[in-house]
Amino acid sequence: MTNLDLYAKAEHLLGIEEATEALYDLYRSELDDYKIKTLLDIGCGRGGFMQRMVSDGVTCKGIDLSSVMADECRANGLDAQCVDVSEVSGKYDAVVAIFDVLNFLNHDELLKFLDDVAQRLNDDGVFIADINTLYGFSDVAEGTMSSENEREFLVVDAVFEDEKLYTKFTLFEKNDDNKYTKYQDTIIQYFHKIKAFEKLPALKLVDKQTFSLYDTKDKTLLIFKKRID
Repeated sequence: MTNLDLYAKAEHLLGIEEATEALYDLYRSELDDYKIKTLLDIGCGRGGFMQRMVSDGVTCKGIDLSSVMADECRANGLDAQCVDVSEVSGKYDAVVAIFDVLNFLNHDELLKFLDDVAQRLNDDGVFIADINTLYGFSDVAEGTMSSENEREFLVVDAVFEDEKLYTKFTLFEKNDDNKYTKYQDTIIQYFHKIKAFEKLPALKLVDKQTFSLYDTKDKTLLIFKKRID
């Protein structure tokens, strides 16, 4: 099991449903201005945002590096694959990367990812993503939490140092014989300054909005257009 598959397995215990829905509303509102017909959702999760956009008449494709997530999307009738963005064919009116997707990439990975995104955009296409602010990492994400239900117990321990957030997930899952299976892994997220996005060769940052998701100004929404000069 990869660390992203462990995250997928534990996601329902994290209490992020309200925050996720708020992000979906924000992205949907921003996309209303562009009258898009096709959309690529990178890090699509279980497909909640695609379901919204499909209901608006948009043709959607999702990709996620967790096979658990991609499988659940397909089980719900959505077009999804467990592949990297570099493996996606075709071009889209819009590409989105919702809920910290960019923060899972280090600096070099980020630059390659953004180039790959630009190649999947139509000439007038838009790319929208969100990142955590420094405050969002150091004051909101850092810390320890636990959650449980009748069959599962989850502990999350997050430490922010050297502009990286190390989040250890420990999940105990009760089996039919009342014994527990333990799953444990660590996910690293990287803090990115806004200036990292201001002089990209293939994408132009046209708008940025710092907003409050969990706490005061803990996230920034980034909106890019494809460079065609």
